[in-house]
Amino acid sequence: MSIMKNEIPILEFDSSQSAVVEPTHEKLGITLPEKAVFAFLGDCIDEYAKKTGAEKISRFVSATKRYPLYITEYKGEKIALLQAPVGAAPAAQMLDWLIGYGAKKIISAGSCGALEDFPENLFLIPKKALRDEGTSYHYAPPARYIETSAEARKAIEKTLAEHGLECREVITWSTDGFYRETAEKVAYRKDEGCSVVEMECSALAACAEFRGAVWGEILFTADSLADIEKYDERSWGKSSFEYALGLCFDAVIKL
Repeated sequence: MSIMKNEIPILEFDSSQSAVVEPTHEKLGITLPEKAVFAFLGDCIDEYAKKTGAEKISRFVSATKRYPLYITEYKGEKIALLQAPVGAAPAAQMLDWLIGYGAKKIISAGSCGALEDFPENLFLIPKKALRDEGTSYHYAPPARYIETSAEARKAIEKTLAEHGLECREVITWSTDGFYRETAEKVAYRKDEGCSVVEMECSALAACAEFRGAVWGEILFTADSLADIEKYDERSWGKSSFEYALGLCFDAVIKL
């Protein structure tokens, strides 16, 4: 039996690589390039695909939305391109799907909330994530943190350096509870070393590690929770979307 049982269901873990419903159960008949960009950048993905003439080869169909899957060419390499959905569960489901169809080296980018006094649109590299979401526990045994791929971090660091950007590694707090970031919990996370907060990093790191893939993420600061007495949504980091996508492509070709 591969299940680690526990009185608390979220702390149970099954190490089996197979499941009743597999990521490739649709049998789409596609094989993706080894490298992929899977980014939390909204319409910027489709706009880039249209501008560059990327080929739409399939789509991920969820109950609420259909996400086009593109193949594009960047600096002579074929790269899969897919918009990532907000939230650990749907994001990990789609990452698992990408890996199932052939992607093995993936770079993501997305915004995060600042827990320190960071300016908006500051690029950061999550070194490890605090697992305050549920999805990662289906891909890795219970633990407080999970580290991101050192290989991916190195590629991202080199990319940021080439762009003249500071290479700052941080601990991120991955949470399912956007409206449950209480003042006491924010202070607690800051005390244990978390500099930013987002919703997916720990789950995606766990999924990639479980499937034997390399995954890393570029974060950029959006809203700020640094002052727990005065929340500041700022501009949600929107001015960084297009630039962040370019960083993803520059980083993934280094893997």
